[in-house]
Amino acid sequence: MEEKIVYHEEPGTKNTETTLKLAIERARARGIKKIVLASTRGETARLAAKLWDKSGIKIVVVPHQFGFSGMKFPPELITELEKQGHTVHFGTMLFHTEHLYGMNTPMVMANLLRTFCQGMKVCVEIIFMATDGGHVDVGEQVVVVAGSGRGADTAVVAIAAPSTRLGELHIMEIICKPLQTKQGPPPPMPPPQMPPPEKKP
Repeated sequence: MEEKIVYHEEPGTKNTETTLKLAIERARARGIKKIVLASTRGETARLAAKLWDKSGIKIVVVPHQFGFSGMKFPPELITELEKQGHTVHFGTMLFHTEHLYGMNTPMVMANLLRTFCQGMKVCVEIIFMATDGGHVDVGEQVVVVAGSGRGADTAVVAIAAPSTRLGELHIMEIICKPLQTKQGPPPPMPPPQMPPPEKKP
């Protein structure tokens, strides 16, 4: 089997429209009816809904969770997308839970995925979030679209799984990604949690 991968020379918003077009082309080629899409401020979701209008594709839009970085997805856009048959899901961003659970695993996974590109980290995270929320079935084949900060520059075909069944998530195909992925050092790891000293009898 041979398939094309598109490499954007640089990450960022200028790749958004191309990425969305490549994503819908691959969805049609594979008979996929659902696309999971990261959109924090709503611009990418609005453009996707416009470009994919009348395609039969259902979009599961995954913004930041409430209270993260002070960004807010426009409430009126939620209503607009739902009227078009799409879904907007706000869930826990699983790679940002190290302060809740006091362990480094979420950050380690995020930093590892960033070696592919920032969008790959987000793709994996929003698959888990959408499946945990019941908007994607376990084992369902979907196209997933994300980006580096803003816009979209990464797209994959994946087999969905919930966050409790990591081994069942599979990235089947890379549709596109940035060629240049270096964005500075990864976020620092939190300090290790030391067990309290044992009390002497």
